[in-house]
Amino acid sequence: MLRTVANSADPPSRAAVAAATGLTRATISTLVDDLIAGALLTEVGPAPRSGAGRPAAGLRLSPDGPAGLGLEINVDYRAACVVDLTGSVRHRLVEKGDQSLPAVAGLAHQALLRASSDGLTVAGAALAVPGLVGAGGIIRVAPNLGWQDVTVGDLVPGLPLTVDNEANLAALGELAAGDPPASFVYVSGEIGIGAGIVLGGELYRGVRGWSGEIGHIPIDPGGPPCRCGARGCLEQYAGQEAIARAAGDLTVAGTALGTALATVVNLLDIDTVVLGGIYAPLVPQLHDAIQAEISRRVLTADWSPVRLRAATLGADAAVRGAAGAVLRGVLDDPAAWLSRIQAV
Repeated sequence: MLRTVANSADPPSRAAVAAATGLTRATISTLVDDLIAGALLTEVGPAPRSGAGRPAAGLRLSPDGPAGLGLEINVDYRAACVVDLTGSVRHRLVEKGDQSLPAVAGLAHQALLRASSDGLTVAGAALAVPGLVGAGGIIRVAPNLGWQDVTVGDLVPGLPLTVDNEANLAALGELAAGDPPASFVYVSGEIGIGAGIVLGGELYRGVRGWSGEIGHIPIDPGGPPCRCGARGCLEQYAGQEAIARAAGDLTVAGTALGTALATVVNLLDIDTVVLGGIYAPLVPQLHDAIQAEISRRVLTADWSPVRLRAATLGADAAVRGAAGAVLRGVLDDPAAWLSRIQAV
């Protein structure tokens, strides 16, 4: 029911929610009262209308309800943001330098203090990392951080914490923003390169949750060594450091990206590629070289062109996607949230 309200373009009435869900008006009324008491919903004044009868009040998600804490650690920065239930960013913090877990914990503490000053209750936290995350949130390998088999532990005391790949969370952030297609590949460009794969509106994780490591697609098996231990990976041609060395000439990066993306498109049969991270503002310069390789290498390009677009959320996609992942859990299981606050 909460999803029905969240997905409505205009605040629906209780009667409209009952009609959409198939539940009785009495049941909906009881549920709505509980959700209002739990600060998940709020009522808004009815819009003026013509005709007989009194207009009904509308329902919308409460901006004063549970919030999500998104955290991100990357090679040259760490970030935190607090997002309320309506999707509004209430606080955003970014720091350079120390990329240790204690430093991320300190940034999380600052964000929680700011959320508390707004009267917000943070429901949980999610951490985005540039690496492979295994069961239990263990970071199996993050080559560009030099991490292997790192356990995050109690990073944010008192809050449930999930850990996920930053490209996955960025893709989820993009999925929740604007009006994306149901299926797309989100390419996250930083020093490393990752991809979040969305198929039919759902994140595709693979058998072990490790899909999307596009940065290690080989462009030239005899090319420069990569931090992963192989040679000639995409990151060595189109990562942040390679782009900096190119001093404005992005042809090599665009060609390499196009080559790798053509492989992804041939494999998955998707028609939209979203470029995020450092790539988002560079789409005008990268577009032609990427498109040339896709047109040359994708078997179906003549009948089904692949669309390239910049990420809606830009560099904030991963940290906002992390906060959004927390809120997605609340929307999917509001009863669990209500039980938590009643137990306090």
